[in-house]
Amino acid sequence: MSRVGKQPISIPDKVSIKIGADRSVQVKGPKGELGWTLPLGVKVATEANIINVTRESEDRHVRALHGTTQRLITNMLIGVSQGYTKNLEIHGVGFRAAVKGSEIDLQLGQSHERLHPIPKGVKVTVTENTKIAIEGIDKQIVGQLAADIRAYYPPEPYKAKGVRYVGEHIRRKAGKSVK
Repeated sequence: MSRVGKQPISIPDKVSIKIGADRSVQVKGPKGELGWTLPLGVKVATEANIINVTRESEDRHVRALHGTTQRLITNMLIGVSQGYTKNLEIHGVGFRAAVKGSEIDLQLGQSHERLHPIPKGVKVTVTENTKIAIEGIDKQIVGQLAADIRAYYPPEPYKAKGVRYVGEHIRRKAGKSVK
């Protein structure tokens, strides 16, 4: 019994998708190219400018893979057509960042600098020494790099120092009170 996804995926302009016999999915667009291999139990078919994701059984594992496959293909289509961006900001006296070749140099109030490698296909720009913009076509890689950089010094609740996402709200705590 084959089930079609609830919402077919429409293919954006200037984007092509190719589904190979070896269960590979290749997506090409103006920003680049991404590939992925389909899991067993899930099929993908294209007709006109629509992608339909179907599953072969109603097994719990296959149902979970059905939704995951549909979302990953959608993320690939958005990535090669528009790209993804994560913005971070650094708060704290003396805290700053700089791009040095293929690494980002983070000085976060510790005795040593942190050098974090920048993955291929990802562009990192630093403005005003405290604002970091991470851009790329793969949503997972962009998000993971932003999370790795934030993990070096997460924002603390007393003085709100640290690395945070733009727009992230930090719940502040009151310090010790003197009697």
